[in-house]
Amino acid sequence: MATMTAPGTTDQLTRSAVPARKSGRRSRKIRDNVTGYAFLIGAIFCFALFTWYPMIRGIIMSFQKTRRGVTTWVGWDNYTRIIADPSFWPAWRNTIYFTLLALIIGYAVPFFVAILLNELRHAKGYLRVLVYLPVMLPPASALFLFKFYAYDPSDAGLFNAILKALHLPTSQWMQSPDATMPAMVIASTWMNMGSAVLIYLASLQNIPGELYEAAELDGAGLWRRIWNVTIPQTKLILGLLAMMQIVATMQVFIEPLILANGAGTQDSATTVAYLIYQHGFYQNDLNGAAALGVITLLALAAFSGIYLRLTTRND
Repeated sequence: MATMTAPGTTDQLTRSAVPARKSGRRSRKIRDNVTGYAFLIGAIFCFALFTWYPMIRGIIMSFQKTRRGVTTWVGWDNYTRIIADPSFWPAWRNTIYFTLLALIIGYAVPFFVAILLNELRHAKGYLRVLVYLPVMLPPASALFLFKFYAYDPSDAGLFNAILKALHLPTSQWMQSPDATMPAMVIASTWMNMGSAVLIYLASLQNIPGELYEAAELDGAGLWRRIWNVTIPQTKLILGLLAMMQIVATMQVFIEPLILANGAGTQDSATTVAYLIYQHGFYQNDLNGAAALGVITLLALAAFSGIYLRLTTRND
């Protein structure tokens, strides 16, 4: 037997279902927001605990002096003492020299390797894995590999064997004050360029092929295409990685510590980060190390601000 429904019943059911659906959507939205904020709070807590707190604590320590468990406020004394350290200016000179060499070698090489890999038609996956492989090695292991195998000052070392085969003069590498920094930059570039190559590859694959076709029709060669198409289309990524590389290389530490045993010959490998380590752990001068860390922080912050201002104005 068919059941008859009053004419207004369907409209009433429909009207009553609309608030229920809205309430369900609102509750799901609230649950999603609560979940998102819970993850965000956890990330902020970890960041505050392991980044902000040590930074603030270091700034406070740079104005204090601790002796035999007694902490006193000394103002700018730690800063004046650190600046008067004979190794202060050589450390900054070596750090800036390393950064400039890294921009010439470590910044340009990954970009051109990425262009080469992007142009290949065969074995792309294999070569990408091969380029990224050094990134997966522990940094200490990779640097010890360079120290005892590639940079061996005898003819048994890899680089000296290559130079000898080419009838070129060999080098003492890490024992030579002039070759120390270039050798560290080469090792650092080989060790870290895999990540930059992958980022450049992702950026290159987003460039429309029509731009290259138009450049070829205009008679542009390889270098003209790179200069007029590739570089302008990847300008944002190039600028971002340039700033990240400068900030990272200004804090170079593990390379001089392992390759040059710290200071190197005639302080040729002493960097600012290694000088902080030396003050904090060799001389037990944590307050001086904190002062030098704050000086480095201010220098990098000033550079980053100027760089971002200039790039924003150009854009």
